[in-house]
Amino acid sequence: MTLFALKLILAHFLGDFVFQPAHWVDDKLNKKWKSKYLYWHMGIHLLALLILLQFKHLGIIAIIIVTHYLIDLGKLAFTNEKNFRWLFALDQTLHLLVIVFLIYWYEPFQIDPTVLFGEKNLLFITFLVFVTYVSGILMRMLLAPYIKEVQKSDDAEGGSLKNAGTYIGMLERLFVFGFILLNQWAAIGLLITAKSVFRFGDLNKGKNRKLTEYVLIGTLLSFGLAILAGMSYNHLVGAIA
Repeated sequence: MTLFALKLILAHFLGDFVFQPAHWVDDKLNKKWKSKYLYWHMGIHLLALLILLQFKHLGIIAIIIVTHYLIDLGKLAFTNEKNFRWLFALDQTLHLLVIVFLIYWYEPFQIDPTVLFGEKNLLFITFLVFVTYVSGILMRMLLAPYIKEVQKSDDAEGGSLKNAGTYIGMLERLFVFGFILLNQWAAIGLLITAKSVFRFGDLNKGKNRKLTEYVLIGTLLSFGLAILAGMSYNHLVGAIA
């Protein structure tokens, strides 16, 4: 089953990402079903599937091509500047669900919910939620006395991308958490160094001391919470084992 699944997923990745240039996508969005690139796109998918499956499972290939075409038509019909990201996610989800269904049809498999909701998995999910969302809210509460004052200074310096700080914080905490689970403490030092080069260099040029101090406090809190979460998770997993 694994080999068959990998072949279907690889064919999807090749057709939807590797061999689909940006100008094909733009042309399809403009001309919808009249775009020649929509049919070239289907041809690439068909060729990838035929090669990877060695011209076997033609019924499965036909289902994938037809459903892929219909899903893409639906996405092209409803895509606009406001919803294109959500429709892209929905489009990919539907394609992958078709693949999962066909894998199950070809070689039925079982999913044990007791494994998914086992103690270790729930512990891992709990810490992921803490590292991403809970830590961000805790930091916002701790830094609340300084936010308004810093926002004024940041606006004077030109501001920043919307929610950029939130996403940067989530990503850096996820990296730190992952490095601790892999026992790669040196990598955390490299991450701190990289952030210092990009972030504190800009702040120093702007000569905004308040913003620099705010970012430094936030960075130390972010890394501290992630390190605490990683160490706590390792301890609890060891206790469970």
